[in-house]
Amino acid sequence: MYLLQLADRVASGLRRLPSGRLELHRDFVIGKQTSEGGFPGREGGPDLYYTGFAVRALAVTGGLPDGCLEPLTGWLRTSPLLQLNAIDLLSWLYSALVVQASGGPDLLADQPSDLADQLTASLLKLRTADGGFAKGPEGALGSTYQSFLVALIFEILGRAIPRRNQLVQFLYDRQRDDGGFVEIAPMRRSGTNPTAAAVALLSMLNALDADISADVAGFLSDVAGGEGGFQANTRVPFADGLSTFTGLLTARNLGFHDILPRERVLNYVEQLEWKSGGFRGASWDQQPDVEYTFYGLGILGLLHS
Repeated sequence: MYLLQLADRVASGLRRLPSGRLELHRDFVIGKQTSEGGFPGREGGPDLYYTGFAVRALAVTGGLPDGCLEPLTGWLRTSPLLQLNAIDLLSWLYSALVVQASGGPDLLADQPSDLADQLTASLLKLRTADGGFAKGPEGALGSTYQSFLVALIFEILGRAIPRRNQLVQFLYDRQRDDGGFVEIAPMRRSGTNPTAAAVALLSMLNALDADISADVAGFLSDVAGGEGGFQANTRVPFADGLSTFTGLLTARNLGFHDILPRERVLNYVEQLEWKSGGFRGASWDQQPDVEYTFYGLGILGLLHS
């Protein structure tokens, strides 16, 4: 399973770091848990999106501590699964897997026996004429990132995506002359994150070939920033933690280790690391959060794996 394999890979690398350094980041994330049991972004109450990243950060640094487990479990039980969008549903499903792996209950055991069928039918309503999946049922254009999210959910549910070849063609059509991939069809300039999503999904579909890999390497070279991280696209003048994580992961998965030298990336991510725990999003950012803490830990894990 893609997300579990990635977590194992990141965790393996992080085990090479001093335990005290990881504890600072664990304590930062744990400290963000709300009284309801979920985790928030930079403002507002608990949110499934940010809870998913908090759980991922804790999972790769040792698992969910006992003090987090019970309130998180109680909060997850309140989520209306059939009403969630793709990213929130994926966050819930992954969090439920980590809860169970950490000694908590099987949250899916509380659900109807035909839940997988219902979720599959709901997700297929997002399928668009171009072969991809949209963000909502009213969407007319498929999204590269949303298609990746749907594929991850299908994998967790143990289901195969219908009309595989149509999805592969959708992804091929999202590639541009710069070697990368765009989020939706009208876009002309590729982005690091949709490129990473496309490469990961093509790999899951066994449709990634050497020519595409070489094209992507060229694009990643173009978005490799002078700071030591990856930029979101060629027009953005600075690197950020999300793009650096996805760009580094993609480059390494394709076997291109020299696009950004390891020491430069290490120096960059250490600039994002908050001394009291957590990671900020970019050099201009002045506040760490749980999402970018996962990306920071992910970068360190990949660099040391």
